[in-house]
Amino acid sequence: MNPTLPRRSALVAAGALAVVLAVALGVARPWMPPVETPPIAAADEGISPAPLALPEHPTVLVFGDSWTYGSAATPRTHGYAHLLGGLLHGTTIIDGVRGSGYQKPGIDGPDYATRIRSLDAGIAPDLIIIQGSINDRREDPATFPAAVNAAWDALADVFPDAPVVVLGPAPHELPVGASTARIDHDLSVLAAQRAWWYISPVQEEWITTADYPWIIDAGPGLLHPSDAGHEYLAHRVIEALDRFRTAPITAADSAAPDPVE
Repeated sequence: MNPTLPRRSALVAAGALAVVLAVALGVARPWMPPVETPPIAAADEGISPAPLALPEHPTVLVFGDSWTYGSAATPRTHGYAHLLGGLLHGTTIIDGVRGSGYQKPGIDGPDYATRIRSLDAGIAPDLIIIQGSINDRREDPATFPAAVNAAWDALADVFPDAPVVVLGPAPHELPVGASTARIDHDLSVLAAQRAWWYISPVQEEWITTADYPWIIDAGPGLLHPSDAGHEYLAHRVIEALDRFRTAPITAADSAAPDPVE
């Protein structure tokens, strides 16, 4: 009998056990889906937005999808958009429709542009935060910029004096999918063209594999922020707004033409 056979059999058995353990760990870690294309770097185009100025007790319109609605928060009034009001010592007016996007109608309402056109101009927000949306990731990429511009044109028509902060899509799964990265990139470019502030949870890596399990509720049919995740997102948004408020005026911002006499 060949003396090396028992040793080879043991090695094969150990290798098979390692494969089984690896598969089991993969199944037990829903935050690690198959690898997709990495996120595209946000473009730096357009002119710099002016520093954000807010009153002491601002009224903030938070507009978006199910994340803004407060899905998976218990109760949903613990969603990030609701929490922003207290953190800002002001009031939030929340318009979140589950499943909606710039291109996609939602469960409880139509697409972004249609919803924006029906908003009450009388609420006169001191700030608008428009969030999302990963719900557009299966729509036609070619028509996405036009749908965004239609929504943002409507927003500027209804609230011409309110500053706008665009909160890009946050990943509900990791690694970040190619379509989510494409939406993030397109929104960053379009926001820069309007000199609107843009927050990129993708580029700033708000959600990583290390913290995904407590930020995202990965239960069946959920894949939305947990209570702790909504609180975390609210604080990250506040940090971004604080940066925008203290942002220096650049040469491009101050280079206004002399008035015609």
